[in-house]
Amino acid sequence: MIFALVYCTAGIFGGHINPAVTFGLFLAKKLSLTRAVFYMVMQCLGAICGAGVGKGFSKTLYQTKGGGANVVNLGYTKGSGLGAEIVGTFVLVYTVFSATDAKRSARDLHVPLLAPLPIGFAVFLVHLATIPITGFSAAAS
Repeated sequence: MIFALVYCTAGIFGGHINPAVTFGLFLAKKLSLTRAVFYMVMQCLGAICGAGVGKGFSKTLYQTKGGGANVVNLGYTKGSGLGAEIVGTFVLVYTVFSATDAKRSARDLHVPLLAPLPIGFAVFLVHLATIPITGFSAAAS
């Protein structure tokens, strides 16, 4: 799913669907402050709309699952949950930086076309590793 979303939106707004990635690109000076703030506000509004749609489809399930909020599962400390989230978010942002590096794109012509593939795969692997701990949010995306 992430592969398709990034691939389809890359030409429109750079495929920015995660606030952590947007913030990282801002820190790397690949985005202006105004564009980064705009993207992050829109990402948060999109999350709110998505939560509203989810609640609209199944209010009972929405309420029993705590509105989709992630919590640290039994057997893990809050510190290990925080660590898992930090490492998972780092892996995602690092993969985005590696897959979209301009120097690498110049060297390997296939990179711009296939950049969404490693990003989607990284999201998949990070979810597999962290769902048992916190449910994984990757900076609330």
